[in-house]
Amino acid sequence: MLETLRNAWKIEDLRKKIIFTLIMLFIYRLGTFVPVPGVDSSFIKAIIDQSGLLGFFNIISGGAFGNFTIFALSITPYINASIIMNLLTVAIPKLEALAKEGEEGRKKIAQYTRYFTVILAFIQAIGITFGMLRGSGALVENNVWTYLTVCLTLTAGTAFMMWLGEQITERGIGNGISLIIFTSIISRGPIAVVNLFNLAFRAKQINPLLLIVMLVFMIALIAGVIFIDMGQRRIPVQYSKRVIGRKIYGGQSTHIPMKVNSSGVLPIIFAVSILAVPQTIAQFMSQSSGFVKWVDKYFSQDSGLYAALYALLIIFFTYFYTQITFNPIEISNNLRQYGGFVQGIRPGKPTADYLARISNRLTLVGALFLALIAIIPIVVTAITKVPMSFGGTAVLIVVGVAMETSKELESQMLMRHYKGFLK
Repeated sequence: MLETLRNAWKIEDLRKKIIFTLIMLFIYRLGTFVPVPGVDSSFIKAIIDQSGLLGFFNIISGGAFGNFTIFALSITPYINASIIMNLLTVAIPKLEALAKEGEEGRKKIAQYTRYFTVILAFIQAIGITFGMLRGSGALVENNVWTYLTVCLTLTAGTAFMMWLGEQITERGIGNGISLIIFTSIISRGPIAVVNLFNLAFRAKQINPLLLIVMLVFMIALIAGVIFIDMGQRRIPVQYSKRVIGRKIYGGQSTHIPMKVNSSGVLPIIFAVSILAVPQTIAQFMSQSSGFVKWVDKYFSQDSGLYAALYALLIIFFTYFYTQITFNPIEISNNLRQYGGFVQGIRPGKPTADYLARISNRLTLVGALFLALIAIIPIVVTAITKVPMSFGGTAVLIVVGVAMETSKELESQMLMRHYKGFLK
């Protein structure tokens, strides 16, 4: 990664893109310190300390939600809008046809996603303002103008972050939205290190040797994520030769890459969101109620029931997302249309069944891997009593974004190398 950055910095065009990306990310980090007018953030911090979901949301936002700044909603409305649009593209024929129109169709879907992002951000801002801020003492004044100001400020912050991400994608290096999330998570690193240092050497609440164990564990966790993320099954494909006029087309061999972890971090995010629903409901109820006590007992992150449900939901959503995004019948039809076939497998339904069987096996391995990545930090924290600021989700995001950005830099350097060779 460092060698790739050093080589890319020597190329003027790439150096400009890297500088532009860093400037956009710097602007984003500045925005995480601009407070929303009319809100006392000390009440928000007290609520976050009592909620696992809000704590995870605060990590994703780079601390902006805890300080309740203009970027408090983070980029999650855009992520949710993108996921919903992808699902609707499969379910609605008009959107599916639009997606197959090429670049113009994708631009229209991207435009719909932007509009949907603003709508989701405004709805989420209303929910936070009326569900969490009203009546908690966080608002300086309880009137319509204050509510409207908070909602519009949060929505505008999300829209501006979406614009920053798109600018990075078009004029910088890597995927802008992913890099914003990457920067948010990394920015919490120094705070986590300082907190662990204070607990170990000042408060004497943690054995310093456990910090070494945790460091080794984190390195092993990152190595495992890289190993699985790069793992793929290559299905050999052969294209038959076709004679058109005096020319012969086809006849080459290629492969279909099928990744072990094709769903990425989305199943973990879905599972966290569902398990956090009881905790979120409990926040708005009396602490002496039976439901709140039941949630505190069985839905805390150190309980066995929570860990078991967490793992099962991750496995379920991994299969669910893979079934939506990977269509073996469509791939089989495309191969047959262009004269391709999987070696040793008959075209048509046998090919679709073969691809589905391979996909199910890889999905099982990927689902178990995601479940382990999510559960192991919880188990280690329960055993060592050392708080882990970064769970499996954060590690997956950071490693995945770093690898994808490095691959894009290498591909752009390779492209420029060939250009120079041809000239």
